[in-house]
Amino acid sequence: MTALRALVTLAGLIVSWQALVMATGLPPYLLPAPTRVARALVARWDILWHHTQITMLEIALGLVLGVLFGASCALTLAASRYARRWLMPILIASQAMPTFAIAPLLVLWFGYGLGSKIVMAIIVIFFTVASSFYDGLRRTEPGWLDLARTMSATPMRILWLVRVPAALPSLATGVRVAAVYAPVGAIIGEWVGASRGLGYLMLQSNARMQIDMLFAALLLLATFSMALYALVDALLRRLIAWAPERLSDDD
Repeated sequence: MTALRALVTLAGLIVSWQALVMATGLPPYLLPAPTRVARALVARWDILWHHTQITMLEIALGLVLGVLFGASCALTLAASRYARRWLMPILIASQAMPTFAIAPLLVLWFGYGLGSKIVMAIIVIFFTVASSFYDGLRRTEPGWLDLARTMSATPMRILWLVRVPAALPSLATGVRVAAVYAPVGAIIGEWVGASRGLGYLMLQSNARMQIDMLFAALLLLATFSMALYALVDALLRRLIAWAPERLSDDD
């Protein structure tokens, strides 16, 4: 039923898009019709798919590395009060700087290849994962901690055997948000400086007034982003199936 609702929604959006083009009479260089975008997808599929693969790789690597770094940072903060004193202010201060502002520096330091785009994606999602997981580690049920201390568990065993399992739902929330923002980081990196990727293709298409090609690239990016989120969500549901869900589709 979920897939059916998604298809119905997609069909409704396409029909509304076509109706808007027909009703307003906007020229194709402002808003191309869905049929023009579909023709661009078919005619230029080889180019579109080549750039899509590059962006997909950047997003996937950025997501994996960002989650690993964010989770490691949260564990460090939870395990050491010295880390909390010195590292937390740095993390908070790092988020005060707009990500887009440091993108040119990343291109300068890591080049026009995959490196700068992956680092940008990591920066965009790192704090979300770290803060969500750390918040979950801090909010462990007090009764569980008291029981572990009664059984003479060491602080590290309490962290790994009590706090971490209890905080997995919070980590899952952070990972879901990261799956949404990872494409944003990669595309920002490509806009600032790249020679390939969907972001680069969008800029080139816009400069050449190939708006149908721009929309085709945007459509592929949106499709991959939604598929990535669905995959991450399904994987997390399976990994932490024991965690209760407060709401259902019927609520």
